[in-house]
Amino acid sequence: MISAFGVRDPNGEPVKDADGSVVPDTELTDYENVPLQRNIDDYLAAEVLPHLHDAYIDEMYRDAHDKQIGVVGYEINFNRFFYKYVPPPSLEEIDRELKQVEAQIATLLGEVTR
Repeated sequence: MISAFGVRDPNGEPVKDADGSVVPDTELTDYENVPLQRNIDDYLAAEVLPHLHDAYIDEMYRDAHDKQIGVVGYEINFNRFFYKYVPPPSLEEIDRELKQVEAQIATLLGEVTR
């Protein structure tokens, strides 16, 4: 009902369910990748709260294996390890290729319009 008929009021009171718990706004939900060795409460205080004063950790979101808050995983940045920079072609080379393509198009148009 809230998502269908509700209107967001940034100055309004938080919406609460029948138990009196605050209902989170799903459109504002965000996730953070916390470094594995860092405490999540310390991370929240240092990295998130200075920017979003009403942010919080959903303690119901737990890892299936260790039952701790948050899901434990590891991210491997493939670009960092496998990406090899290839510089783009020079402007002269691009211009030369464009002229070749223009010539091919002109030839094809000439064949069609005969």
